[in-house]
Amino acid sequence: MIDLTTLVAYGAVVLGFVFIPGPATLLTVARATSSGTKVGIATGVGIAAGDLIHTFMAIVGISAIIATSALLFSIIKYIGAAYLVYLGIRAILEKAPANLAASALPIPAGKAFRQAILAEVLNPKTALFFLAFLPQFVAPENGSVMLQLTILGILFVLLGLVSTVVFAVCAGGLGSFLRRNPAVLKWQGKAVGGIYCALGVRLALQER
Repeated sequence: MIDLTTLVAYGAVVLGFVFIPGPATLLTVARATSSGTKVGIATGVGIAAGDLIHTFMAIVGISAIIATSALLFSIIKYIGAAYLVYLGIRAILEKAPANLAASALPIPAGKAFRQAILAEVLNPKTALFFLAFLPQFVAPENGSVMLQLTILGILFVLLGLVSTVVFAVCAGGLGSFLRRNPAVLKWQGKAVGGIYCALGVRLALQER
C-alpha cells in the first residue's frame, strides 16, 4: 500500500492542480452559468467519469500508446478540439428564449453529463497527465503497482469532483441572476459559446 506521507504529498499537489481554473473548470462554470447549478454539477460528474476512464486507460497501458504515437495523439487531440468548437458554435447560434419566466433550462443535466464525459475522454492532455504524473508517486516496494495507480487515480477523480462541484455551485447562483436579466441573457449564449470555442482552439494548438 501507499504510505501516508506519499498520499498526503500527492493530495496536496492534486488539490493545487484541480483548484487552478483549467478546461474542466471553465466547462463546468459555463454550464452552471447558462443552465443552473444542477447542470453544472452534472457536468462536473461527467468530467469525473471521463477521468475514471483515463485512470483505467493508464492502468492497462493504453495511455502509453497515446504518448508514444504522434499520429494517434493528433487524431484524439483534433477530435476533442472539434467537438468543443462544435458545442461553442451551437451555443453561439442558439437564440435566447423570448419568455424568460416560462423558458426551460438550455440543456438537461443528462445531456450535459454525457457531453462532459466525451469532452474529457477526448482530451489527450488528460491521458498524458495520468501517464506522466501518477507514476511519480508509485513505489514498487509498496506492493502492487496496479493497485497503487488505481488508488491515486481515484483520489485524483474525487478531488477533481469536489473542485468542479464548488465552482458549479458558485456559478449556478450567478446564472440565476443572469437569467432574470434579458439584456444579459441575450449575450450569455455567445459568451458561453466563445469559451467552448476558445477551449477547442487551445486544445488543438497544444504541443505534445
